[in-house]
Amino acid sequence: MARRKDIDGSMSVPTFYGKELRWKREAAGLSLEGLLEGSFYGKSYLSDIEHGERRMPMDLARHVDRVLGTDKYFERNCEDVRKARRGGHAEYFSNVLDMEEHATEIEEWGPALIPGPLQLAPYIRAVVLQAHPQESEEAVTAKIEARRARAWRYEDRVAPENWIVLHESALRQPIIPPDAMAEQLAHIVEVACRRRSVPQILPLSSRAYPFMMGSTSFLTFADAPPIMYTEGMYSGQLIDDPSLVSQYAKAYGRLKAAALPPEQSLRLIERTAEEYRNGKQLERPNPQYLA
Repeated sequence: MARRKDIDGSMSVPTFYGKELRWKREAAGLSLEGLLEGSFYGKSYLSDIEHGERRMPMDLARHVDRVLGTDKYFERNCEDVRKARRGGHAEYFSNVLDMEEHATEIEEWGPALIPGPLQLAPYIRAVVLQAHPQESEEAVTAKIEARRARAWRYEDRVAPENWIVLHESALRQPIIPPDAMAEQLAHIVEVACRRRSVPQILPLSSRAYPFMMGSTSFLTFADAPPIMYTEGMYSGQLIDDPSLVSQYAKAYGRLKAAALPPEQSLRLIERTAEEYRNGKQLERPNPQYLA
């Protein structure tokens, strides 16, 4: 009961939307379970939406409208809630921000860049300025702070389990000065040693492989179906169709099979960091990796 008193619809668009959802549900005499009957979602998922802690996916909004007879109210407003800005992040990324806070496992593919929550400030600055060269210093700083705030995903003891596949080019492309690049790679090793994430490296010598495109993430939940998110430089797409997510997940399994084993991958990251520290010219690596 205490949690019910905490909802303040004036705090944000999501909390206003969630408060309205709870009012409509209770006016219809439905429990959380009753409203969810016939959907794939769990009680805690809907409760989080009512408290403004999660955005409502479109399929659930349509289900709610059908059950409550609300004439597409939640479907119409679902997009506005999704667009509610989270400071320092792109609008299209807002749904993923909410979802990763509730995920039990996250699997990622980085074809050219280190994943955002693993990036340190110099690396973030370089990436942001390449995509937005005209940004003010205040806006760049806000983006750096917002991305570093997501470091909990790899560093907290209660973070989701993380599996990361990186193309070796993400290690070999020195987008920041050598000392900073060495620190960035050492950070990946340090985080991996906390055993909340497992990195794998797809070697440069690989030929054709799945996901020869933009970065991709798979999020698994205890109370909702898994989803996939793929992102380019200025856009992102959330995929929640179960059959399509399953097909992509199988392709991700093949990608992991093509990558170096985790222990060998860590040694390669460590060795590359040491090469940066020593100012060694980074050439195309010898295909004979450390045994």
